[in-house]
Amino acid sequence: MRLLLRGARVVDPASGVDGARDILVEGGRIADVGVSIAPGEAAATAVVELGPSLVVCPGLVDMHVHLREPGHEHKETVITGAAAAVAGGFTAVACMPNTSPVNDSASVTRFILKQAAEANLARVYPIGAVSKGSEGKELAEMADMRLAGCVAFSDDGRPVATALLMRRALEYAGMLGVPVIDHCEDRTLVGEGVMHEGLHASQLGLRGIPSAAEEVAVHRDIVLAGLTGGHAHIAHLSAAGSLGAVRAAKARGIRVTCEVTPHHFTLTDERLLAPLMYDTNLKMNPPLREASDRDALLEGIRDGTVDAIVTDHAPHHADDKSVEFDRAAFGIVGLETAVSLGLDRLVHSGLIGLGRFVELYSAGPARLLGVAGGRLGVGDPADITILAPDLPVTVSAAAFRSKSRNTPFDAWTLRGGVAATIVGGKPLYVNPDVVQVGGLGRA
Repeated sequence: MRLLLRGARVVDPASGVDGARDILVEGGRIADVGVSIAPGEAAATAVVELGPSLVVCPGLVDMHVHLREPGHEHKETVITGAAAAVAGGFTAVACMPNTSPVNDSASVTRFILKQAAEANLARVYPIGAVSKGSEGKELAEMADMRLAGCVAFSDDGRPVATALLMRRALEYAGMLGVPVIDHCEDRTLVGEGVMHEGLHASQLGLRGIPSAAEEVAVHRDIVLAGLTGGHAHIAHLSAAGSLGAVRAAKARGIRVTCEVTPHHFTLTDERLLAPLMYDTNLKMNPPLREASDRDALLEGIRDGTVDAIVTDHAPHHADDKSVEFDRAAFGIVGLETAVSLGLDRLVHSGLIGLGRFVELYSAGPARLLGVAGGRLGVGDPADITILAPDLPVTVSAAAFRSKSRNTPFDAWTLRGGVAATIVGGKPLYVNPDVVQVGGLGRA
């Protein structure tokens, strides 16, 4: 069976394409991309007329999610996380190692890949732990995990504990050809903080986390990347000072990259004051920063300093959030809101065009992880996201495919959403209100 997508705008910056194109899919791969492709033998080809209001782009890749399995399946599983991913327009996700047991061995890596194969939804790329148990004491068996299928290393949820450990991790990961992804914070500065240190923390009587806690760790990692020649990737960057350090390091030729989340480029710490004070769905790490930090991130997205948009999808059971703010778990879900937030706040605001959007959500993450995807060239896997840039979307946490509902965006109305998600030539999510064609099945 072949699939022919016709009449949409194709945006594929990696291939230099932005315009009306047809795409032919055969055997799970891109068979042809052209201005007008004949369907060939009609009985063997499903023809999908999309129209110029839709955008076909390389499948979106989220390089920072928490799937919680093994060990915390009441929050999320590989299957439910992968279902949330395709509903959110992502054809692939990379999952962090802070599971129980921690993904610090080839056996855990293989288990995650087995669960992903059984789910048969979004592609899942495991990220292995830098240190055994993510305890920051000694390096995990990085080579074994790499052979088993890990695409990067991180102790996310915790920073890489010491400069020496980070140096060794960069050296070993460099030999394996993958990045070290660091959750940058100086824990002595974080202390028992629960939100950004500033005026609003004082108003709310909550302990603060200064931007310096992130900035100090970012500077450390930049120095070590320069020393080792390794690739340091800064996870969920949130502070203006951190972004400035990354921008300057790139100008000096240091191998440092960074990612930003939709909640950090959309919200600020002032949101905690209203409409619902002490809303634990606004508690995340790093915390929401000041407006000046948010604006700096937007500029970094615009000028190319930021390499990827990620969700840091962090599902939690309701019990973890239905407590006092000080005691609540850090983190929010993001797989099913990231596209709409990006289209609404980045594209429709005029900050960036669709080409840069695709670079941040697809080509950039694929390139950073060294995985297939991020382009729609002949012979490439047919991982395709179809966007509806003008679709009115009202976020409904109750309708999420994820097991968890911890989002601050419930009931938000946004402009732009996902029309369909195709992985390996198979339509795995279809919005029937946008695409109503026999060639693409319902979600």
